[in-house]
Amino acid sequence: MVFFRGVSAISSIRSRVGKQSSLSNSVRWLQMQSSSALDLKSQLQEIIPEQQDHLKKLKSKHGNVPVGNITVDMVLGGMRGMTGLLWKTSLLDAEEGIRFRGLSIPECQKVLPAAQSGGEPLPEGLLWLLLTGKVPKKEQVDALSKELADRAAVPDYVYKTIDALPSTAHPMTQFASGVMALQVQSEFQKAYEEGVVHKSKFWEPTFEDALNLIARVPVVASYVYRRMFKDGSIIPLDNSLDYGANFSHMLGFDSPQMKELMRLYVTIHSDHEGGNVSAHAGHLVGSALSDPYLSFAAALNGLAGPLHGLANQEVLLWIKSVVEECGENISKEQLKDYVWETLNSGKVVPGYGHGVLRKTDPRYVCQREFALKHLPDDPLFQLVSKLYEVVPPILTELGKVKNPWPNVDAHSGVLLNYYGLTEARYYTVLFGVSRSLGICSQLIWDRALGLPLERPKSVNMDWLDNFMRLSR
Repeated sequence: MVFFRGVSAISSIRSRVGKQSSLSNSVRWLQMQSSSALDLKSQLQEIIPEQQDHLKKLKSKHGNVPVGNITVDMVLGGMRGMTGLLWKTSLLDAEEGIRFRGLSIPECQKVLPAAQSGGEPLPEGLLWLLLTGKVPKKEQVDALSKELADRAAVPDYVYKTIDALPSTAHPMTQFASGVMALQVQSEFQKAYEEGVVHKSKFWEPTFEDALNLIARVPVVASYVYRRMFKDGSIIPLDNSLDYGANFSHMLGFDSPQMKELMRLYVTIHSDHEGGNVSAHAGHLVGSALSDPYLSFAAALNGLAGPLHGLANQEVLLWIKSVVEECGENISKEQLKDYVWETLNSGKVVPGYGHGVLRKTDPRYVCQREFALKHLPDDPLFQLVSKLYEVVPPILTELGKVKNPWPNVDAHSGVLLNYYGLTEARYYTVLFGVSRSLGICSQLIWDRALGLPLERPKSVNMDWLDNFMRLSR
């Protein structure tokens, strides 16, 4: 009953936020900071000098102040818990989850413009927020939608690059190859080679590359999908649609609910601070002044790993294996036995646990609420709901998991499957398209702030042994 009450409490997060008479301080501050100009780049031109000055003051006044201690566990354990990166666009709290420029997901759903009243946030609105720290007006989001559509033309050689691969190649392989082919048109690389831009203005060609990349990745991603699963019949971009709806349309899904799901999906998967594999890879490669295409391709290759973005395809495959072996109407007791069988065989329950979070992922919660609203009777959603009650107590009893709660991957596949996007191998590509918003936004700020080449110190085990002897 304790776990069930925890589930109920977490599920009511959004409804509690909606009932508040006033917004939180962060939302109120951002509303006060809202601007009127429709051009995103002009907004950044106003903001960046202030932030550059802020960074200089931080370095000059507090450069020698320690922000934490490094332990041997951190060195040997993937640098977990080690504070070592500046990430402007989002911050992850272990207890409350992600905040985009200070806004939680429920707050974003409340204040960011939507395609329809009461609908899900438009990804373009989140992109504006990530870059500027300001909540955009609807007309600003509409202008950005149009700008992205105008930037979305993909050269033929990109398609030819993808076509050179076997159609059986993993979707992420094809997608990353397409992104690398887009790099031929990099504005940053051209400006750097010609030496026409001062380093204080490196952010400007980076901005052009970033927006072009964000605009084009849904086109490339949908081409991969149609090539692999729909006999190569391509659906062109529709200039009248917003970013999320257009992506859904080009994939071949035109139902209003699927378009709403895609808006939500892209928004909540866009950014998750800088320490995860894909974000860190993009930042690391970008720190060498590699352009956004090269940096984002590196991020995609990290995202394709089973311990990162590939996990979302594993969740749906595992859920379907439960149905195949036990049927859709599996009882909670049967489900408990199946979960224990999975764990005792040395496997994990995909979609549960997180490297930072210690509560249910708010990205899971908002997807659950979407399902409760639009597909409450779907058998796979009902199975996911049962897992939500069954798995956390088992993982807690097992005693080896710091976070027994579901993460974002535990729910997304069931929603996509319901609306007809059943090809689980493709799901990580959707994640990749979404992550372009966060990674590219941060790359712009990396160049605007003049962040240096990333070069941490490494040591070997002999060094650690000697250090321990000397420290006794």
